[in-house]
Amino acid sequence: MHWFWFILIGLVAGWLAGLIMRGRGFGAVGNVVVGIVGALVGGFLFRTLGVSAGGTIGSLVTALVGALVLIFLIQLFKRV
Repeated sequence: MHWFWFILIGLVAGWLAGLIMRGRGFGAVGNVVVGIVGALVGGFLFRTLGVSAGGTIGSLVTALVGALVLIFLIQLFKRV
């Protein structure tokens, strides 16, 4: 059941990141993938910084931050 929530939160985070980074997203399917990978990136960043975000909302914020960072980095490297 844990994986189900992980994927669901990643899906929502990718969708939100696509809305926030308007014009920098990767389409619906791409944003979903970015959201799931962003959940991993956000978890790594939060652990590295010593930030703890518990519960469903905290997990969503973590995944959203990771997705935003991931979209930003992808766009940065696409320009080079």
